[in-house]
Amino acid sequence: MPTSISEEQCERKSRPDRLRAFVIEEALSAGFDICRFTRPDATGPTAERLARFIAEGFHGTMGWMEETAERRAEPGHLWPEVRSIVMLGMNYGPDRDPLEILARRDRGAISVYAQNRDYHDVVKGKLKIVAGKLAARSGADVKVFVDTAPVMEKPLAAAAGLGWQGKHTSLVSREFGSWLFLGSIFTTTEFEPDEPETDHCGSCHACLDICPTSAFPAPYRLDARRCISYLTIEHKEPIPREFRAAMGNRIYGCDDCLAVCPWNKFARSAAEAKFSAREELRAPSLGDLLALDDTAFRALFSGSPVKRIGRDRFVRNVLIAAGNSGKPALARRCGELLADASPLVRGAAVWALSRLMGLEDFAKLARKHLQQETDASVLDEWRIALDERLSA
Repeated sequence: MPTSISEEQCERKSRPDRLRAFVIEEALSAGFDICRFTRPDATGPTAERLARFIAEGFHGTMGWMEETAERRAEPGHLWPEVRSIVMLGMNYGPDRDPLEILARRDRGAISVYAQNRDYHDVVKGKLKIVAGKLAARSGADVKVFVDTAPVMEKPLAAAAGLGWQGKHTSLVSREFGSWLFLGSIFTTTEFEPDEPETDHCGSCHACLDICPTSAFPAPYRLDARRCISYLTIEHKEPIPREFRAAMGNRIYGCDDCLAVCPWNKFARSAAEAKFSAREELRAPSLGDLLALDDTAFRALFSGSPVKRIGRDRFVRNVLIAAGNSGKPALARRCGELLADASPLVRGAAVWALSRLMGLEDFAKLARKHLQQETDASVLDEWRIALDERLSA
């Protein structure tokens, strides 16, 4: 004879489902657009892919990726007590085509995600709210992570069903396209995991074709050393000469592979005002940006992720854009930066001027500064630029 299920057993059985529904409700209330659950061991061959990425040197100068590879590949190594991971996404889809600015060569193109407040602060604050309510309701331990910790959010998000990693290696969602900020809550609570999303890229390879620097050696593989986002943000040295012209007017990050994805049609219809761009960062004038000293840079990018790369690296990027602008009127501002305290800035100014000035005027300027310059890297910029101009 079948045994009847007691009220206590029903309560015990329904408790995880109620907690799960509670977390989802709190996540949406906090401002997240999607919330799913996975297990820490659900990312499949992530460790192998990461090891290959590092072994081939695709991480460039990001030494921290190699140093934290073990913890990054296996969430359980980061926190052995974790039993479930809550993956959350926040839509930041733009309200206009982010590629339109690439035709405005006297303006700087800043990646969509960086045109407002630093998403690390926004997302982490909201994660703490949700995690705190989960801990209070369940008594479980929780930890929150946003990008800067050794957590591979994209594979975890794919495992949780937020989307799939597209051929450009970024997450793609059927609901939000390529425009999701990701955050995670590690918890000792056991949640039933969601199913992973199917890869819906199909035969499309638009994201690979549009890359200005051919940073994808194959679908689903990225060589960061060739990526404009890496070059303008992570790379601390002079931009390698082979990539400078291809950078165009991209001065912080690159949206090309994200923006061209056909799935973005859904994200654009759902874009929310909370991530609308600051007007002064939509299409800033290169001339104005070249005039930034450290104080003005910090003021303009207060609360922005751009601030983290510092004024010198940012002005280096702006000078590359100026050199690509075809606007000789910018030469005066570039020339002023030949006296900058930073060799990184002075070297980029040489390259920009070599593209903006006539040969005779540039050669005259070179003779003057070759006598004054003491930094080896800047002297190399002058000599290479002169050789290129004379041999053209």
